[in-house]
Amino acid sequence: MPKMKTNKSAAKRFKKTATGKLVRSSSSRGHLFTGKSRKRKRRLRGAHSVSSADFRRVRDALPN
Repeated sequence: MPKMKTNKSAAKRFKKTATGKLVRSSSSRGHLFTGKSRKRKRRLRGAHSVSSADFRRVRDALPN
């Protein structure tokens, strides 16, 4: 049986933690920061976990 291919677009966006959770970065972090408040930009920093509704779909795109 051939190897499963990794979805490369998903591999660049999501990371698996040691406990098996999936971590993502926030959206709206690319540009146009002058229109966003300091509080909003601060809250967009850091990693966030993938919601339970999307977990299976993202997990299946990342075989490893």
